[in-house]
Amino acid sequence: MDEGQLILIDKPLTWTSFDVVKKLKFACKFKKIGHAGTLDPLATGLLILCTGKMTKQIDSYQAQEKEYTGTLVLGKTTPSVDLETAFDAEFEVSGLTPEAVQQAAQQLTGVIDQIPPIYSAVRVNGERLYERARRGETADKVEGGIKSRTITVTAFEVDTERFPEIDFRIVCSKGTYIRSLVRDLGLLLQNGAYLKALRRTRIGDFRIEEADSVEGFIRKCRPAESLPS
Repeated sequence: MDEGQLILIDKPLTWTSFDVVKKLKFACKFKKIGHAGTLDPLATGLLILCTGKMTKQIDSYQAQEKEYTGTLVLGKTTPSVDLETAFDAEFEVSGLTPEAVQQAAQQLTGVIDQIPPIYSAVRVNGERLYERARRGETADKVEGGIKSRTITVTAFEVDTERFPEIDFRIVCSKGTYIRSLVRDLGLLLQNGAYLKALRRTRIGDFRIEEADSVEGFIRKCRPAESLPS
């Protein structure tokens, strides 16, 4: 019986989490492999994968606290709240102050109710929200509405030195959508915001510094093939 292993990967930009699973499954000939928590294609960083019997632990890894760093930009919005879609609105940012940004981030800290973004894998009436979004539906047109969920944001630290680009660090619970926090920060400021860059740096006690690149892990799992003939 395959006892399995836990694998830490630094997910590359534009790859889906499933792309990583598929690549390792075939390259390393794993019979059973899955990931413990999706990262958006435009995000990079720590992805936990489990193989063999370790896949039974996936839920416990998904439930652990997560840390992210990234950059949001004030003054513009996109439907997806990141750069997957084109800009759809622009706002004047000259009236915003660093203090207002700090206060808005604090309002989004603690136990809060959050509505997932329309571009997400949440299922409503059996269909993924992003499938509806790509057909042109907006959040207010979703039958039955998009249900909020209770999450915990332990830290939402912002650095306004490069305003209107805001660098941030967020520590949060399972089920938190960083894009929703960015969207809601813009709304609290009566402005707009989108996510420019996102990196997951920690899941529980596992840190990005411990992770392999996809190519690096494949070299480890196929050492004989990497030797010169």
